[in-house]
Amino acid sequence: MAAISASQVKELRERTGLGMMECKKALTEADGDIEVAIENLRKSSGLKAAKKAGRTAAEGAVATRVAEDGSYGVVVEINSETDFVARDDNFKAFADQVADAFFAAKSEDVAAVMEGALESAREQLVQKIGENIGVRRCAVVEAPEGGLVGEYVHGGRIGVLTVLKGGNSEVAKDVAMHVAAINPAVARPENMPQEQLDKEKAIILAQPDMAGKPEQIAEKMVEGRLKKYLAENSLTEQPFVKDPNQSVAEFVKAAGGEVIGFTRFEVGEGIEKEEVDFAKEVMEQAGRR
Repeated sequence: MAAISASQVKELRERTGLGMMECKKALTEADGDIEVAIENLRKSSGLKAAKKAGRTAAEGAVATRVAEDGSYGVVVEINSETDFVARDDNFKAFADQVADAFFAAKSEDVAAVMEGALESAREQLVQKIGENIGVRRCAVVEAPEGGLVGEYVHGGRIGVLTVLKGGNSEVAKDVAMHVAAINPAVARPENMPQEQLDKEKAIILAQPDMAGKPEQIAEKMVEGRLKKYLAENSLTEQPFVKDPNQSVAEFVKAAGGEVIGFTRFEVGEGIEKEEVDFAKEVMEQAGRR
């Protein structure tokens, strides 16, 4: 059985709001797997949801570009090792250069776009600032006929492209701002993967208040809770962040549009990096002398 660290307990507490002993027990039963522990807690204690994993270690910037006619756009993530470098003017200039290059190429192929002059610029920047710099990913988003792409970047760390059919650029930007703030799982309920729905159904069925319910009643309860889950996690069904009295779909429809989809990049999401305890490291170095 894996040893449970204090940092694991701390993360689970931060994500669930539950007590230390309850979190430690859940982690022990899940053999240290935080995601499994969260699932088990949702089954056993009725925990409704958990926050996403805390601060990601990778730093850098996200940049977007959209064509003047709204026909397409790109979103690119450029990484640095520290937030200090991410705020550096040289890094920002390089990030802009990268975004322009991907926009001009209308390509998601990082290796191909970075060849030649752009790679040389990256290498020179690495030499100048003494940190590794990399272009991690790019997404190209195209609008359907009669549609448009909108963009919004929050603090240089979250970039969103939205796709509407109809509507206008201001509406598309407002929807992008909503996506940046709320981070929905999918654009529309029908976009939710069946695997995720099956997983959520299993969690619902395992919750204490489902025990002993007749099959027909249990199915109706599951159906109702899945419907609520889809509403909470689908962009079109969420209360619009600027006016919670209407859904995002209603807001867009009032402007003559329809939500088609979105792409959201956040700096460092999905990247794990070892956190260094500098005080401990210094003490260890001093002890070797």
